[in-house]
Amino acid sequence: MNPKRIQTVYSHHTNPNPKYVLYWMQQSQRIHFNHALDRAIQIANQKQLPLLVLFVVTPGYKEANQRHYQFMLEGLKDVQMWGSKLGFNMVYKIGQPDEVVSSYLSDAYALIMDQAYLKTPLKWRYDVIQYAKENQLKLWIEMIDTDLIVPVHVASDKVEYGAYTIRPKLHRLLAEFIDFKQLSILNHPKKLEITSDFDFENLSALMNRLGIDDTVKPTESFKGGYLEATKRLNAFIFNRLEHYEASSDPSTNYTSLLSPYLHFGQISSLEILQQLSLFKSQGRIEESVFEAYQEQLFIRRELAFNYCYYNPGYDDFYRMTEPWAYETMKAHEKDPRTYQYTIEDYVQYKTHDPYFNAAMKEMVETGFMHNYMRMYWAKKIIEWSPSYIEAYQTTLYLNNKYFIDGRDPNSYTGVAWCYGKHDRAWTERPIFGKLRYMNDKGLERKFDMQGYINKVEFK
Repeated sequence: MNPKRIQTVYSHHTNPNPKYVLYWMQQSQRIHFNHALDRAIQIANQKQLPLLVLFVVTPGYKEANQRHYQFMLEGLKDVQMWGSKLGFNMVYKIGQPDEVVSSYLSDAYALIMDQAYLKTPLKWRYDVIQYAKENQLKLWIEMIDTDLIVPVHVASDKVEYGAYTIRPKLHRLLAEFIDFKQLSILNHPKKLEITSDFDFENLSALMNRLGIDDTVKPTESFKGGYLEATKRLNAFIFNRLEHYEASSDPSTNYTSLLSPYLHFGQISSLEILQQLSLFKSQGRIEESVFEAYQEQLFIRRELAFNYCYYNPGYDDFYRMTEPWAYETMKAHEKDPRTYQYTIEDYVQYKTHDPYFNAAMKEMVETGFMHNYMRMYWAKKIIEWSPSYIEAYQTTLYLNNKYFIDGRDPNSYTGVAWCYGKHDRAWTERPIFGKLRYMNDKGLERKFDMQGYINKVEFK
C-alpha cells in the first residue's frame, strides 16, 4: 500500500495490555481490495494480536429507508461470511457509531478506520478522535482512504473547479496508487468473547427491530454484496463494455450498473479499474472504450468526492454552485413557468412529459435511473418548480429517497452540476438563464426514446 493513503490522526503512548487491533469498518463495506483492512491485519500480525472488525448499524439514519438498509445488510452478510472464514472477529453493533467505537478503544492497540467524505460520517470519526484525546487513551488511530483510487487528500487540497483542473493531477498520480495486490493473511486468528447485536438470518425482522422507514420498499432489481457486484462487473466486461461508447442512449443497457455497490463500498473502484486495465493489456478492449469508462469511474467520480469533501455546503442550495450560476438564477427567478408540478405528481408519473414519467418510474421501482436521464430529470424539475431552491430541495429529496446510491458524493455533485457546478455558462434563455438547458426534442434527436419507455415498462 502506498503510505500516502494513511493519515495518522491520533498518537499516544502504547497500550501495555492490548486485547486486539480494531478495524472500524463503515465506508468500505467489503473484504476485497480494502487497504484499511489490510493495514489492520498487518499490525495485528506484527503484534501477534487478534483482529476485531467492528461495524455499527445506525437506526434511523437520515433519509435512509428499507431500500437502502436491505441493500447494505445484504452486503454486510457477504462481509460476515468472508471475514469469519479468514479468522477475523466480526462484530456488528446497533447504535451511534462514534459512541460504540469509542467504547472499544481502551482495549485496542490501534484503531484503523476507513476514510469518510460526507459531513455526518466525517463527524463520527472526528468525535472518536476527540474522545481519545480527551481521555488520553493509549493507542494510535489511522484513517485510510480505500474507496478512491487516488486518496482525496492527496489528489488536491481544495475544491477543484472542474474535471479539466483535476484530470491532470489524477493522471499524474494514477500509477503511484495502483497499489493493491492481495489481502494479507491473518497469522493469529484468536477468538474474542465479543458478541454482535444481531445476525443476518432474517433481514426483514432486523429492519423491523431497527424501526426503519418502510415507505420505500427494497427493490428486486439490485441485491447487495461483493458477490453480486462482481457478477455485474463480469457481465459488463464480457457483454456490454465493447458498446460503452453508446452507453449515453437510455434505451440501451450498456452501463455497468455498479454505482449502488460503489456507494456502499461493496466493491472497490481500484479493483474495477485493474480488471479493465488487464483486459486492455490483453487487447480485449479498445483504448477509446477503456478511456471513456475510466473518465467516469476515475476522473468524474473522484471530482465528485473532491467537491463534497472540501465543500461542506454540497447539500445547501446557497453554497453548492458558482457565483455566475447564482447571478443568472437571480435574474430569472421571476420567469413564468408554463407547467408546475408537485412531488406527488412526480411519483405518480403525472406530468405531461412521457420521458420524465418513465425516468421517475425507473427510479421509484428499481432504485436506479439511467445516467443521462438523471440529468434530464433534474433539469425538468428546475423548469417545473416555482423557484430554484424548491427545485433543488425536491431533487435532493427524491434522489436520496429512491436511489440506492442516493446520499452519495456522485449524486450530490450530479444535482449541483444541473445548477452550474463543474459546468460553464450557456446561451441565455427563459427560466434557466445561462444554466445548461435540456429538452425532449434533444432526447428524440439523439436517442431511441420509445425504446427507453418500453425498457422501463417491461423491466
